[in-house]
Amino acid sequence: MIARKRAIRNKTIELTQKEFREFKKKLIKVKTRVTPETITNKIINQNFFEVIDFLPENFVDLLYIDPPYNLDKNFSVLKESKSNYFKELKPTDYKIWFEGWFSKLLKVLKPTASVYLCSDWRSTYLIQDVLNNHLIIRNRITWEREKGRGSKFNWKNCSEDILFATVSNKYTFNAELVKLKRKVFAPYRDENGNPKDWKDGFRLTYSSNLWTDISVPFWSMPENTDHPTQKPEKLLAKIILASSNEGDLIFDPFLGSGTSAVVAKKLKRNYCGVELDTYYCCIAEKRIQLAEKDNRIQGFENGVFWERNTFSLIRRKFNNNE
Repeated sequence: MIARKRAIRNKTIELTQKEFREFKKKLIKVKTRVTPETITNKIINQNFFEVIDFLPENFVDLLYIDPPYNLDKNFSVLKESKSNYFKELKPTDYKIWFEGWFSKLLKVLKPTASVYLCSDWRSTYLIQDVLNNHLIIRNRITWEREKGRGSKFNWKNCSEDILFATVSNKYTFNAELVKLKRKVFAPYRDENGNPKDWKDGFRLTYSSNLWTDISVPFWSMPENTDHPTQKPEKLLAKIILASSNEGDLIFDPFLGSGTSAVVAKKLKRNYCGVELDTYYCCIAEKRIQLAEKDNRIQGFENGVFWERNTFSLIRRKFNNNE
């Protein structure tokens, strides 16, 4: 367990010793072949590579994968521990490593399933090659990850990729559910001088494959955890709303602190995830419990995604006008 002194306004999710013990009881292990029912809405606290052969076939509607990027990275909550450490490989070796487990994972997908795979500029070209051999690649999403220090000898790296693929030409895509509220810079009006396709300075638009409206979780956000590569709930909300329907099952083989499961819960989907680190499994269980009482997602309100740093200002404006 970690006891850290936090700033007063720091909202990072932590566990007490009692919470850790209680949430640990909810976790499961997989030792033999299982049915979809036994792992639905469960977190498997295990090495994914020990689990993969026991997973059922054709039970996943949406597969979300955020694997270790090809970088030296310690994913253990205790930094002195090396139990969950990924060591950078040669590019060809990383591709072989990825192909080795990804090809086995394909069995879990329904014929109508979609796959979203996170990566960075170092590994996208490697895993895209693998995906192309097994699935139909639909798009590459690039999202702005505005976090981290700059470099004096290179361009600051502030973007990541998400490859979007499907098993077949029959798949779910709810474009109307992931529209973005954007500021109007060219305020067109009709012949009567009325706003055309916009209201209150904003226009509702279809989402593109360039996402600049995402805030990476940080210490003052209620969703923040200590996980080193936590993805934002807003990012997962876009993926889950677009490529699944209520009641569908979302599977995440590298669950981390549980964002995919939490957002699935908030959006009335089912989930299943695998995570090696017991502490982060319990953090995920706590977040899921919190989601039962509060299903809000920062940056997403009343079925609309808002541009970064604009929604709170507009909300205050509207409230003041009431």
